[in-house]
Amino acid sequence: MSIRQTLTSVTSLLAGMALLMLGNGALATMLSISMAEAGTAAWLIGVVMAQYYVGIVLGTTFSHKVIVSVGHIRAFATFGSTMSAATLAHAFVADPWFWAVMRLTVGFCAVGMFMCSESWLSAKSTNETRGSVFALYQITVYLFQGLSQFLVNLPDETGFTLYALLSVLMSLAIVPVAVTRVVAPPLPENTRFNFVELWRASPTGMTAALASGMILGAFYGVAPLFAQMTGLDRAGIAAFMSAVIIGGLVLQYPVGRFSDGRDRRVVMLAICAGVLFTCFALMGKDVYNGNGLLALGALFGGLAFTLYPLSVAYTNDFLTPDELVPMTGGLLMAYGSGAALGPLGGSAAVQLIGPNGLFGFIGLITFVLAVVIVLRMRKRAAPSAEDQGNFQVMPRTSPVASGMDPRTEAD
Repeated sequence: MSIRQTLTSVTSLLAGMALLMLGNGALATMLSISMAEAGTAAWLIGVVMAQYYVGIVLGTTFSHKVIVSVGHIRAFATFGSTMSAATLAHAFVADPWFWAVMRLTVGFCAVGMFMCSESWLSAKSTNETRGSVFALYQITVYLFQGLSQFLVNLPDETGFTLYALLSVLMSLAIVPVAVTRVVAPPLPENTRFNFVELWRASPTGMTAALASGMILGAFYGVAPLFAQMTGLDRAGIAAFMSAVIIGGLVLQYPVGRFSDGRDRRVVMLAICAGVLFTCFALMGKDVYNGNGLLALGALFGGLAFTLYPLSVAYTNDFLTPDELVPMTGGLLMAYGSGAALGPLGGSAAVQLIGPNGLFGFIGLITFVLAVVIVLRMRKRAAPSAEDQGNFQVMPRTSPVASGMDPRTEAD
């Protein structure tokens, strides 16, 4: 099958993923804004937003069993329908603790849908097309998550319309998979990983993945509250969130490719320094309005979003091809665990010291990561350029995405 034919065959799946990211990406921002406008305590907003990542971690472990039991199409439809219903349920019960349960449900269902879609895309990819399919998938996920932020600007006098719209988008995401005529692909085995073995393979990689989760989990969960507390309206909040996400899409690949053939820990240290700079800059009141905030947000996203794929690339430099998939799954679980803790720490910092607390917390996590990297550089030499693999932008969706990784090409 030619590259053109392969890309044509995955168009419907990518369209479904685009619809899913439009609905799911906007939901988190809308909930955080709504709770902030209602005067909900910052710490409670953090608790609610953290549940999405708890659902992601639980779903990574258990949704595999659901897919194996009932098949891809039924599982995808089940996850999508439940996710759509949970989204709409937010409009009926405006209670933070109820929303926390719904956030956990949405996270669980989201990772199940990612696993179904990614296994299908992986099955449709060949050694010649895997890189192209993987790149298109990455662009789809980040681009439409970034664009979704502007949906929060739509007028909604009743408080129901936006939830209904997001629910509709999630429901429509089911259609491309539900009507497909091809035979469902076999789901990759639920490969077990061992955190102890992962730590032994690369303490730096595991720490960077955990720290990346804390940084981005805090951002996604608390940044809308930060923006609201600094005086931005919904349009400004949407623009800020979108700038960070799109910035993350633009800079990941060039930064990652620059790390090839070099000690990736030095590159990660430079990234940490850049993140610290943007955190301090974002804590300055003179950037709360105008293009300066958007530019800093884009720079922050472009730098912070590289930490996880760099952690994967660095860890993979010490692995054999057979170890790549399970260890990538372990790094994703480390990221998810950090992402569940991030909103709690970020919101607690905002509760204590105000809006500057968010980027103060992120800066602290970044500084700790930099210290760990320096200490590890004194104990372990970098792998030679010949032993390194090529950098690859990695999604933070599900372990199944590693099946599309060009580095897993068969001999």
